Amino acid sequence: MTERTWFITGINSGFGRQLTEQLLAAGDRVVGTVRRDGSVANLERRYGDRLVVPHLDVTDVPAVRRVVDDAFARLGRIDVVVNNAGYGLFGAAEELTDEQVQHQLATNLLGSIQVTRAALPHLRGQGGGRIVQLSTYGGLATNPGASLYHASKWGIEGFMESLAKETAPFGIEVTIVEPGGARTEFRFDSLATATPLTAYDDTPAAMTRAAGDRSRPSLGDPAKMAAAIIASVDVSPAPRRLVLGSDSYRFITAALQERLAEIVPQAESAAATDWSD
Repeated sequence: MTERTWFITGINSGFGRQLTEQLLAAGDRVVGTVRRDGSVANLERRYGDRLVVPHLDVTDVPAVRRVVDDAFARLGRIDVVVNNAGYGLFGAAEELTDEQVQHQLATNLLGSIQVTRAALPHLRGQGGGRIVQLSTYGGLATNPGASLYHASKWGIEGFMESLAKETAPFGIEVTIVEPGGARTEFRFDSLATATPLTAYDDTPAAMTRAAGDRSRPSLGDPAKMAAAIIASVDVSPAPRRLVLGSDSYRFITAALQERLAEIVPQAESAAATDWSD
């Protein structure tokens, strides 16, 4: 395997950190963005100029363009762009504030869109590359109490599916990663919650109020998941979706089967609304 260069958003923890550690250990180069300066100082000391750590908040569009442009200018070529930065927002839709709604979409949806848009001219110019989008099984299935989180993930999956068709002629491939629950700090450090309304105390939406419960560990091994993401980059053509975790597979297949069960019986009624001469 030849040395590759990666651009990864949000490497201070979770999958971003796991990916960065494994890639650097394997001899690759990483441009990894952080919001907390100094949060990966130990990696910077260990790997020197093979790790570049710009500060970036992906909701700052001018900064996104500047950081991405600087990364390509500094390193010449970036083989893989990983949209990893994001967080979960839990609470019934009515419980959320306008600011929470806007920030969730600005980070998880618009942030990934703008990083990708900033990278595309460079990827086209170099003759191709790979875009890896961290999503979740919640990009295809839903739980009550996470409507805005799902909105951000369903939105980015639609964007990436369409993008893959647009960029295929340029040799730019796209993979959407669908992890299940993983033993990272996502449910704790990367979690925002609404102020509960008593009206929802005994409804399904209340289930998300226990999301930060450390007594219920997730199934997924983040190191194994990161290794699977890295391995997927060597697969050509790129897998459109990479499902990680038995829980993710279970939730996604159940949701797709339920959706088909509702839609397939409508074949005749759907056709009945076609124009008739």
